[in-house]
Amino acid sequence: MKKSIAALSALLAVFAVISVGAQAKLKDGFYFAEESAFQSSGWKDQVTLEVKGGKIVSVSWNGINNKGLADKKTEAAAGRYGMVKASKIGKEWHEQAAIVEKNLVATQNTGADAVSGATMGTKGFYDLVKAALASAPVPKGSYKKDGSFYAIAPAFDKSGYKTTALITIVNGRIVSANWNGIYKDGGDSKYVRAVKGSYKMGAKQGEWNVQAPRVEAALINAQDPAKIALKSDGKTDAVSGVSITINDFIAVAVEALKAAK
Repeated sequence: MKKSIAALSALLAVFAVISVGAQAKLKDGFYFAEESAFQSSGWKDQVTLEVKGGKIVSVSWNGINNKGLADKKTEAAAGRYGMVKASKIGKEWHEQAAIVEKNLVATQNTGADAVSGATMGTKGFYDLVKAALASAPVPKGSYKKDGSFYAIAPAFDKSGYKTTALITIVNGRIVSANWNGIYKDGGDSKYVRAVKGSYKMGAKQGEWNVQAPRVEAALINAQDPAKIALKSDGKTDAVSGVSITINDFIAVAVEALKAAK
């Protein structure tokens, strides 16, 4: 019996060493991951983590959308997400997300499939956590504030849209950019209309929803909207595969980023 207890203790000690060793492999820094496509709900989730001393010390679960809205936490906190009615525990998305975030920091368990106090699905969250930690830390950028920064044009353009920009910054660096437009008569956003085919340009370089992500990627690469050169007609030769006017997005992106400087 004593031998069995001793063997079990030794085995547990080995597991403890393995666990500590695995955790110690985490390099200090900020990590980020975002879903590659919008969900059927119109949201694309993101996860940001900070690692210190080989451990996760903070985590933020958020999301961008294809509707031209602010980030997921902001929309939920304003009561525009709508999870309270569907939730059995009467908590909105951002409230449940906070519980999941706190649980990860407390347990350091990146493989949980259920979290007490949260009834929404968490698999996508943990998949993003693993993806973020498997990537390289986000290099230090020039912006002073991290988070989600949103701006909307002050007026509708001649085609009936107000341009929107939703930009995510981690460790002072732009890691995500979302360009869209809200229609004057409500309903679907510019991006969604383009995907459905109700907003058509017939451009050789692709429809609006095809070209817009190229501009978003260019902003992430440039890290400053002012660095993307514009022509007098509002178009650019600086982004390959883009023939649409982009001056409206550049202007709104500049406005959104004022709060991050």
